[in-house]
Amino acid sequence: MSIQLGIALTHLIHRKRSTLVSLIGIVLGVAFFLAVSSLMRGSEYDFIKRLVDNSPHITLSDEYRNPASQSAVSRWPDGAVEVRRVKPLNEVRGIRGHAQKLAFIESLPGLRAAPTLVSSVVLTFAGRTQGVTLTGAIPAKMKQVSTIEEKLIDGSLDALAANSNGIIIGVGLAKKFGLSMGSVLNVASATGEVRALKIVGIFRTGNAGYDETQTFVSLKRAQSLLDRPNRINRFIIQLDDPYTARDVAAIIEARTGYKSVSWLEASEDLMSVLFVRNMIMYSVVSAILVVAAFGIYNTISTIVMEKTHDIAILKSMGFHARDVRRIFLAEGVILGLIGSGMGVLLGTGLMALLGRVEIKPPGVSELVHLPIYWGYEQYLLAAGFALVSAMGAAYLPARKAGQVQPVAILRGMG
Repeated sequence: MSIQLGIALTHLIHRKRSTLVSLIGIVLGVAFFLAVSSLMRGSEYDFIKRLVDNSPHITLSDEYRNPASQSAVSRWPDGAVEVRRVKPLNEVRGIRGHAQKLAFIESLPGLRAAPTLVSSVVLTFAGRTQGVTLTGAIPAKMKQVSTIEEKLIDGSLDALAANSNGIIIGVGLAKKFGLSMGSVLNVASATGEVRALKIVGIFRTGNAGYDETQTFVSLKRAQSLLDRPNRINRFIIQLDDPYTARDVAAIIEARTGYKSVSWLEASEDLMSVLFVRNMIMYSVVSAILVVAAFGIYNTISTIVMEKTHDIAILKSMGFHARDVRRIFLAEGVILGLIGSGMGVLLGTGLMALLGRVEIKPPGVSELVHLPIYWGYEQYLLAAGFALVSAMGAAYLPARKAGQVQPVAILRGMG
């Protein structure tokens, strides 16, 4: 142990009360930093998980990001072009060459894709009608890209493959129409096709709007009902790493030409709100540690004032100003290290305690646990910021101690 460290420990031990107060400040600061940040980060990740899991990471549709220019406008770009009485062709919409595009998408690493045909239809039962969204899917592929199988409270996706006239609906729609498993309802498309479909599954996602308006059938049944044979108009893509969705979407769009939207692009406003919320959270919890650092500043400043004569003697014995500064900086480091260690232990206990709390939000029938984030980086951030704050609080007193003039002080003693 160096002599500077020994002197620093002696100073702190002899001022037990002020040292203890400084330590408590750092311990509580780190503990509350961890508790608050784990709650905020936990709620953020829980929200993103729900957002990401309940929606595709990437959606490729039969649309173009920038519409193609008209032929006449391309021919005369600087002219005043007006074309009258032109009736657009009534073409069958869909992704052209979807088999080749699906093969390309599935060749990319770390993703899974499923082709779907999505459109609006009218559901009729017992004299009641309602417009709903009909999604035609291949059950085996849909399981890989959607959590709808986990949301089913009755039936299964495989029932769609076993029953070509099967349909899966949400619990909200079932309650609204008085439907149950095995009920038969009529579904009409815009082309005039009408099919009687049997309910083979009921899901509940917790999103009332989705549960009342979303339905699923097999892809072949959707193509027949919508009169779009061998057509699909959407690829649903899930990634192993959702945060790469923007880059992967750009690659897919550049290769296929169709509009490819990542969940990050679709939720930019929400992500901005989360970013601002995190900035506010870290500012508040960091302020707690800054306030705790003032206790260290006060303790070390008092020691410097009381030990002025001792500092003068040390400098007259050959200690340089940097040696004196190291003594008091070491005191800040010691307080920061011990306070951070104890604060991490206390913070971990608080996080475990908060994780056991059960609450029942308004309008929710089930109890939920507070979401806690256990990532190691928040421990490093809390301990690191506490240590930096402690060293910053010790720097000014240490600098003042290094500027002590031993001749003037020793003459005053005489």
